[in-house]
Amino acid sequence: MRQIVKYWLLAGMILLFFQIFIGGVTRLTGSGLSITKWEIVTGTIPPLSENQWDEVFNLYKATPQYEKLNEGMSMAQFKFIYFWEYLHRLWARMMGLIFIVPFFVFLFKGWLNPKLIRQLLILVGLAAVVAVFGWIMVASGLIDRPWVNAYKLTWHLSLALVVFSYMAWIVYESWWPDLKRRAEISSGKVTLFLILLAAQIMIGGIMSGSKAGLSYPSWPDMNGSLIPDVLFDVQQWKWQYFIDYDTNSFFPAFVQFVHRSLAYLLLIYGIYLCIRMWRSSVLVEKKSAILLGFVLVLQVILGIWTVINCVGQIPVGLGVAHQAVAVCLLAVTVWVFYISDRRPDAV
Repeated sequence: MRQIVKYWLLAGMILLFFQIFIGGVTRLTGSGLSITKWEIVTGTIPPLSENQWDEVFNLYKATPQYEKLNEGMSMAQFKFIYFWEYLHRLWARMMGLIFIVPFFVFLFKGWLNPKLIRQLLILVGLAAVVAVFGWIMVASGLIDRPWVNAYKLTWHLSLALVVFSYMAWIVYESWWPDLKRRAEISSGKVTLFLILLAAQIMIGGIMSGSKAGLSYPSWPDMNGSLIPDVLFDVQQWKWQYFIDYDTNSFFPAFVQFVHRSLAYLLLIYGIYLCIRMWRSSVLVEKKSAILLGFVLVLQVILGIWTVINCVGQIPVGLGVAHQAVAVCLLAVTVWVFYISDRRPDAV
């Protein structure tokens, strides 16, 4: 594979990472509902005149978020949240342009093999699904609710991470084809870790979307208890509380308890994997063990640091850092799965 194609693929993975990063900032700053229309082409150009700014601001004023949370917001404050949502959408458009133009150039020159072409077409399809879910998510906050639905937000984030993981796999295959299936650790053991990590990220998305971190800003206890008392109350276990998650005290306790418990499980199992990998005779596996262990521990520390600072409001910087490292942990896990041995007798 030509070097320019490999760098193009790597650039795509990096751009995806920053798109997810910008999406995290957009969510935590409450900026996601500032643009009330989905204009794929015309939305590329931001408001350029005072009249245009007044027009988009008036559209935002008609949303439940403005009426219930941000009434009296100044134009300067609106421009701040508009910037992050606009940047998030503009970055997506830029990624599409950076993908499409080189793709056809490389295709015309015959630099893309049939397998890579199929992978990239699948990637485009997945990205389109993410975009559609992004609008569905935004639309959920334009009627009745003053913020986007936590479950739809989680689906949007999860699908974006599926795209990122698939992109990472393509990059690994293009840059390090000789390292595929080289490690002694079995793919089954890594698959279990990947499943737990995926579940943890989804729970983290629900926790973030429902602002559950604000309810228990303490560690290792949860406001003085290892398990909140509300979880022991059988009367609180109602399906309706999971639907109307922002109307009761049970749901935040449940989500945060599950998120913490999964974090402990991931840490323990992750350390076990790292030890098994470190004992390997394969150098790349030993190095991967160090990388996985480092990112995993860093993520746990950031998670604790974030939750204890959720006093009154969610700390944007820490929250975004926590999400960014989660994406890095996912990339490392996909790498470990990439190099793991598929044989039944693997360790």
